[in-house]
Amino acid sequence: MTRQKPRVLARRLAAQSGIFRVEAVDLAFANGARRTFERILGGHDSVMIVPLDADRRLLLAREYAAGSDDYQLGFPKGVVDADEPFLSAAGRELREELGLAAGRLDLVHRVSVVPGYIQHGTRIVLARELHPDPLPGDEPEPIEVVPWPLADSDGLLARPDFTEARSIAALFLVQRFLAAVAEPAG
Repeated sequence: MTRQKPRVLARRLAAQSGIFRVEAVDLAFANGARRTFERILGGHDSVMIVPLDADRRLLLAREYAAGSDDYQLGFPKGVVDADEPFLSAAGRELREELGLAAGRLDLVHRVSVVPGYIQHGTRIVLARELHPDPLPGDEPEPIEVVPWPLADSDGLLARPDFTEARSIAALFLVQRFLAAVAEPAG
């Protein structure tokens, strides 16, 4: 069944901080119901990079996460600058966060987190053919790089510090991507 999108009656800024803008949107639904929804406005999509080295190890980043007030293990990620192609942003973030460049970058999938409240999404990018090529980053402390065998995803999922939904989704999406593009055994 195809539904008719609600009609926007009004939009207004409800709140703003240094990193978030919250918009209130007054909507009229086709059935006559009216509601006000709030959403976090985001500019461009972000990127999350899944680095895979020649030994088929994932290269994870351990860094402080203010939201959970703890160190978390996940994939490097960052904001896409205005007019910057997604793959260029992924390459830049990989160099800034892990000090590595990729000879091959593949766009795997786009995911959203809490689409009822958050406007932007994250592009999952697989990075392969890695080599050292650092760029200065904006992190307050060096990021610890943690290699993890791709074949041991169950062990990674069992870790109490690997909890970010985007990283978990990226793990499964990359495994699926790699299985789909695997060359037949000859």
